Amino acid sequence: MIDTQSLSILREIERTGSLTAAADRLHMTQSAVSHAMRRFEERYGVTLWEREGRGIRLTQAGDYLASLANRLLPQLAHAETVLEDFAGGGRGALRIGMECHPCEQWLMRVITPYLAAWPRVDLNVSTAFQFGGLSALLGHEIDLLVTPDPLSRPALSYHPVFDYELVLAVRADHPLASKPHVEPEDLDAETLITYPVERERLDVFTQFLVPAGRIPRRHRTVETSDLMLQLVAAGRGVSAMPDWLVKEYAGDTPLRPVRIGREGIAKSIHIGLRRNDAGTDYIKGFLKLAETAPV
Repeated sequence: MIDTQSLSILREIERTGSLTAAADRLHMTQSAVSHAMRRFEERYGVTLWEREGRGIRLTQAGDYLASLANRLLPQLAHAETVLEDFAGGGRGALRIGMECHPCEQWLMRVITPYLAAWPRVDLNVSTAFQFGGLSALLGHEIDLLVTPDPLSRPALSYHPVFDYELVLAVRADHPLASKPHVEPEDLDAETLITYPVERERLDVFTQFLVPAGRIPRRHRTVETSDLMLQLVAAGRGVSAMPDWLVKEYAGDTPLRPVRIGREGIAKSIHIGLRRNDAGTDYIKGFLKLAETAPV
């Protein structure tokens, strides 16, 4: 089998471009690194790198193994952490990925009681997997995925935790604020503010504007919910947001929620997990709290 030392060496060579720097980072001598990789090349009959001036360039075989190392070594490191947690009574580690920009406040209402109820679980929340969480969940980089767009896979299951309606947030004195609902053409002259997601994953486009063949005058993206709602309150545009979030801000800012289309756009937040993990106690504990947490 391919040993992890060889993968670690290749990963560091790819990162540093230098055999000496790779050896230093791994606390090995340069001759030990050279010997280990020469033995690997002889065993598999491949060349992993070539000299290029003072640096090193990986061959196709080297690139492939370096890519493999970047995927496998973090998972093996995480496995060691989990085993240490079990051995030390830490119970386990729970990694949560977020594909829902406005869900952070809701998630904190789940995490606070969870940390108290499960003191031996190491919990981490990451937004690094936004809009790519499915592959992270299938690749064991995270254990739970909070998402408004569950994608069915045989190895995964999803638990709905709460329903909401996607509404158009407008300034209270905006002409659209007095309408019972907006039509697609109502956004023709508007600046539409959304999260930085491709249009194919934005419901206001896929379920409302695109079927009607309409586009807003301008489409602007913003990273945070707070800034987005502040821009709407300042009259800089309109935004499609969860109804609960608009209602939270409406008390302190001049915001109004308006239904999108006559029937509205109904959505649900789901928590996805691998089916094999469904029986884990601390995961079941998190799901139970999530199902009862207030929005």
